[in-house]
Amino acid sequence: MKKKNTVLLAGTASIIILITIQALIVKGIWSQKDELFSLRYQLRSQEALGFIRRQYGTDGFDTVRMLLRKKSEQQCRELFAIKDPEALKAKKKEIYEYFKGVVTHEQDLSDLLATAFARRGLDRNLNFSVSVLYLEMINKDTIPVYKNEAFTNRIQNRQQRTGPPEISKGKILVSVFKMEDNNSRFFFEYYIDFSDKRKQVLREVFVYLGLSAFSIIVVVIIFMVAYKNLMEERRLSNLKTDFINNMTHELKTPLSTITVAGKTLEMPQVRSNEQKILETAKMIGKQSVHLNQLINMILEISMWERTQFELDKKTVDIGEFLNDIVESFKSGGGHGSTIMQKYNFNGAQVDLDTVYFTTLINNLLSNAVKYSDKEPVIDIEGFTTDEGICIRVADNGIGIGKNDQKHIFDKFYRASTGNIHKYKGLGLGLYYVKKIAEAHGGDVIVSSKPGKGSTFTITLPNT
Repeated sequence: MKKKNTVLLAGTASIIILITIQALIVKGIWSQKDELFSLRYQLRSQEALGFIRRQYGTDGFDTVRMLLRKKSEQQCRELFAIKDPEALKAKKKEIYEYFKGVVTHEQDLSDLLATAFARRGLDRNLNFSVSVLYLEMINKDTIPVYKNEAFTNRIQNRQQRTGPPEISKGKILVSVFKMEDNNSRFFFEYYIDFSDKRKQVLREVFVYLGLSAFSIIVVVIIFMVAYKNLMEERRLSNLKTDFINNMTHELKTPLSTITVAGKTLEMPQVRSNEQKILETAKMIGKQSVHLNQLINMILEISMWERTQFELDKKTVDIGEFLNDIVESFKSGGGHGSTIMQKYNFNGAQVDLDTVYFTTLINNLLSNAVKYSDKEPVIDIEGFTTDEGICIRVADNGIGIGKNDQKHIFDKFYRASTGNIHKYKGLGLGLYYVKKIAEAHGGDVIVSSKPGKGSTFTITLPNT
């Protein structure tokens, strides 16, 4: 369990590291593409602005200048006439909002830029915004109406800057504009942005994002397959170890009995007693048969692995045949068990290998008795369906856990609930059951809950 957890934790940590690295790579590519996108449109914006000035002789704010010029003289006169501080503050706010509203709603630059972009095959679906830097009214003196806190630094930076314009929160600065007449001085910045910028960047990054996701999925799948194989190898190794231990125990019992019986025959008092000699000889014969059965079982497994079943089928009345098997079991290994039978085969005839199928039923009945912690009660039900013959063997034993049910038909597998000395075995009984059912063209399934018993259902095709 500790090794299993270590492998799982190491694999999970590796996957997390891979995902982190891939995320950083994609983030870096995204940033690079986003920056390239912005730089591309910065250059295009400057080219478009130069084209507009050369082609149309305007910067797109001629209407704005005309409107502000007409209004500024009146606004200036009213502003200089106000003496009350509160009224002066309110008037400045009114003038600021008027100037910003006019430059925002009456400018023509956005349409001119959109046309210039369209001619170059670029997206013309753009938004714009205006950021006021400085506004003052001029008469004999000047009265500042609005001044951005960073206005001085921005102006200095604009004067010193020779490279492309700046980027602010995804917006591209086209230019800083200055409007000045006899009554006002007005500075503002004009920005554009693109509504589908993220979509375009995502489109460019999509290939890298897809490859990154694909590589992560592949690594996760490889890890899961490798982990599953590792656990399966470990399970098979444990099965092998359990089989060797169980086989050693099963072989040791008859061998020990035969050894003790052999030494018993060497005793003078036994050699003179024919009854003792006969009893000891019968014990040796019985244990020899048991030992031979174990050896033959292993040999049969090896044979079944190399070749297909060679069935010697005979046509039998399935109801009578099952009844004979059950009666034979009652007189043999079924002492002390209660077996109830209910058949509704309607005289169905089935082609079976009687030897193998008897082994199948006997194994199920033996397990029902063997894995019971109380007086065994076994219900055998048989009936016909549209698909064929159905036989159910239900018991009141210790039951089988959900996880064990996936493997109980595997060779050498033994449910963990039965891994105590009382239930020692080779883990081959249900393996035989499955193999025999499949060799007849049928199948066997199990339904069980711990402490509630088990029900095995065998299905056989119609003859």
